[in-house]
Amino acid sequence: MSETRTRTDGLRKLFAQTDYTPVEPAILQPSRVFLDLIGEDIRGRMYLSADQAGEELCLRPDYTIPVCRQHISDGDPARAGRYSYCGKVFRQRPEGTGEFLQAGVECLGRTDLETADADIFALALTALDRLGVADPMIQIGDEALFRAVLDGLGLPAAWHRRLGDLFGERAELDQAIERMRGGAHDTAPAAPALARALDGLDPEAARGAVAELLALTGLRPIGGRSTEDIAERMLEQAALASHDVTTDRAADVLSRFLDISGTPEEALAALERFAADTGLDLAAPLARFRDRLAALDARGIALDGLRFSADFGRRLDYYTGFVFEIHSRSNPEAGQLIGGGRYDKLLALLGAGAHVPATGFSIWLDRL
Repeated sequence: MSETRTRTDGLRKLFAQTDYTPVEPAILQPSRVFLDLIGEDIRGRMYLSADQAGEELCLRPDYTIPVCRQHISDGDPARAGRYSYCGKVFRQRPEGTGEFLQAGVECLGRTDLETADADIFALALTALDRLGVADPMIQIGDEALFRAVLDGLGLPAAWHRRLGDLFGERAELDQAIERMRGGAHDTAPAAPALARALDGLDPEAARGAVAELLALTGLRPIGGRSTEDIAERMLEQAALASHDVTTDRAADVLSRFLDISGTPEEALAALERFAADTGLDLAAPLARFRDRLAALDARGIALDGLRFSADFGRRLDYYTGFVFEIHSRSNPEAGQLIGGGRYDKLLALLGAGAHVPATGFSIWLDRL
């Protein structure tokens, strides 16, 4: 028996023992779902085709979204579901085959969130041990903490949206924070005088002004953009190009928050000091953080073997809380071996019509 077969059989057995039902969603998926949720950047890495009706399809680039779509189509989306998978996903890359072997689990509809997070994380560590990775390097983060900090800063909507979109990319976040302080302005409006004029109007009036301007000049929106899109973009550019006492303070607070790191217990102490010093209301996410640590400890997980980073997250809108990533300490060049976390927004974005708590992880077997 090949080593790959031994590994996949072992994982299937482990997942079955922990009450996860094996599923195999369709390999062909509507591409628009992935483009809408992950972003147009993934288009160049997908294998695309079309059906006879002209709908653009793709070979599944991951399992999480197809598994969640199948859960929604098979019954009440709010019901609990525990799914496992082990098969191929497809992404183009400069060298080598575009087929990757991926395994993992998705736990949907479970409402004891912190306990579910701990169970998923413990299962990921067990899977890693079964695969023979004895020297894991484990990073954890918490999207909910960042969102709570961002919500408490009272930032203009444009800055709130921009910073939220950048979370998980520290270098880009640092650049944005520097712009908040009045530094480099690579977001300066293309038409600064017009942007400043629009900034004094409410959104409806701004859209009307842009429509009138386009009509007077005889220009038409291009690239699929409406006059509303153009007006909102100009308003956003004006907001991003300005700074005041509010954004100056927010920049300092955000920088301090993003620098918090250490073991989970060290990080918790630093986060509590941060909340006390800044006056931000982080009581709810910090309570969940404590409960999660207690649940991890109760499962025998050595907390001092984990590293929390406040700036660690995923640049995907549907992640909402605990996230983790595991590498091999002796072979970090292999890349991420396991990645997972809480994505409570995903099923609603897929059309569930309800809030469905969700968490899970994926294993990149080809990197072992």
